[in-house]
Amino acid sequence: MNVISTYKYARISAFKAREVTREIQGLPVSAALDLLAFTPRKAALLVSKTLKSAIANAENNNNLRAETLVVREAVVGEGPTMKRFQPKARGSAGPIRKRTSHIRIIVTDEIAIETRAPKKPAKAASHIKSAAPKSKSKSAKSAKHAPHADEPAVETKIAETPEAAVPHAPAAAQKPPAAAAESPEKGAE
Repeated sequence: MNVISTYKYARISAFKAREVTREIQGLPVSAALDLLAFTPRKAALLVSKTLKSAIANAENNNNLRAETLVVREAVVGEGPTMKRFQPKARGSAGPIRKRTSHIRIIVTDEIAIETRAPKKPAKAASHIKSAAPKSKSKSAKSAKHAPHADEPAVETKIAETPEAAVPHAPAAAQKPPAAAAESPEKGAE
């Protein structure tokens, strides 16, 4: 049987409240209450009140047990928006929208409660075997720790031009030795 509880005109925007209600859909009510108790949001308090009201409605009005209830649906709709204004510079006004929302939660006893299997503890890293065979030789250890040891080394060559050899030398020093020897002789003649 479905039991509905509604919180109308809640002073929170629907966008913010939907983040919380999305998390509790399909959970047993005890797990949903635990989740809401440890969620640090204003919407969690409002949704928690609505969920507790739905549980109370189910127990008192329909004689259902709380242990069998599951959150079937948790929906947040937009309520009316109060419009206010705040004075701004040069006589203008800035709008303020105070949004409200309607929170509706439906709990049911028709859905079976499924518990998740507990997680197995993770194995220690020492049990993990590596793909490389173990050997005690120094060459195997250095090859193991050197990146890309199986690939051949690529040799790079530097250009051997006189400009590249002496990048900031004056123009007289860059002349070949034969040309430098000829110019003083021509000047002496």
